Amino acid sequence: MRMKRPAFALIAPVLTVLTCLFLIVPIGMSILAGVTENYFVGVRSGLTLRWVGEVWGLYRETIFLSLQVALATLAVTLVVGVPLGYVLARSDSRWVRALEEALVLPVAMPGLATGLALVLAFGTFRDFRASWVFILVGHVLFTLPFMARSVAAVLSSINLPVLEEAAASLGAGFVQRFFTIVVPNAKGGVLAGALMVVTLSMGEFNITWMLHTPLTKTLPVGLADSYASMRLEIGSAYTLVFLLMIVPLLIAMQWLAARGTRTLPSKRG
Repeated sequence: MRMKRPAFALIAPVLTVLTCLFLIVPIGMSILAGVTENYFVGVRSGLTLRWVGEVWGLYRETIFLSLQVALATLAVTLVVGVPLGYVLARSDSRWVRALEEALVLPVAMPGLATGLALVLAFGTFRDFRASWVFILVGHVLFTLPFMARSVAAVLSSINLPVLEEAAASLGAGFVQRFFTIVVPNAKGGVLAGALMVVTLSMGEFNITWMLHTPLTKTLPVGLADSYASMRLEIGSAYTLVFLLMIVPLLIAMQWLAARGTRTLPSKRG
């Protein structure tokens, strides 16, 4: 028996509102705790930005390091992931398919296992182990599949071989075809992949927790540290700082990704 349309029209928005409340209300409570003088007393104790100032004074290095690692991760995944996505889209070789399966292993495995493997492999290189570049390696391994597969999905949806053959018939070499045909047509996938890479790198905790040192804490590790060793208000203020950083970035990158998707050529075109 089919559900009546008026009943379904009423249930759908109610479920949507309940889901949004389930996600947003806890975040709102955490934000409110970060600007409350005493969380256990409540808003009656007064509102203050003192805890945000405490977070900035104690953990501002983690904020800058997270931005540094996220941007460096994006740069590396662009340089490696775009050509890799092109190879995945253009080749049907079983070796390429095996490479694609191996590429997603760091995503399928627990982050702690990936971090432990990197520590066992490179832990004896003291300077490298103590550098933020060690964290960068872990983030690249974790986020590279998202960039490569986003680019491959977009390139597979267009008549890329025909475009390349047309450019080659006009005398364009491989490098020229790559930068004038492949990269412009992959723009939507690159922007979508960049959105995933930056947000995942900013919020990555498990791999980072295994790879960090006391001098190379990122935002999520500092957040866990503040919850464990500080007042609840400071941990909540840390969450507020994290949201103030990541939400505008998410909105900007989603807007860019949406624009890039709208300009993609169709297969018929």
